[in-house]
Amino acid sequence: MKYEISNGTLAIVPNEDDNSLIYEDNERFIVEETPFKIMEESCKYFGSTYKGRKDSAKEILGAEYKIPVVIEDSTNLIIFPTTSPQAEDCAWICLNRVKNISKVDSFNTKIVFDNDRELIVPCSYRSIENQLSRASRLDVILRKRKKL
Repeated sequence: MKYEISNGTLAIVPNEDDNSLIYEDNERFIVEETPFKIMEESCKYFGSTYKGRKDSAKEILGAEYKIPVVIEDSTNLIIFPTTSPQAEDCAWICLNRVKNISKVDSFNTKIVFDNDRELIVPCSYRSIENQLSRASRLDVILRKRKKL
């Protein structure tokens, strides 16, 4: 099964055997591709490459690592990584679906989505907070550019 990231996507989480656990509005299912492969294929589906979208975001943000990516331009569908994108434990979170975050402990953060679904990711609160901030900044900059 192929999977394209959409406005219904909440998160893409690595699962065993190079599979991904997909969290959508009211569903959770497994796709037999890595989260990174899903990212690459979704970028292509919407007319670009992962590398092109990552390079553009790097240029806009002046950042070098853990870059958020715009999957689809017209709605600013932005998704951000929890760790290095190629790392086996990297999950991808959809910015526009995050309602809030809270610290579970030093190594885990709870993400609450806009539909009140919850996901605990193995990443520090500060790191998730930084990723949210970076992705939000990208969103704001792109929305301002579109108004010009």
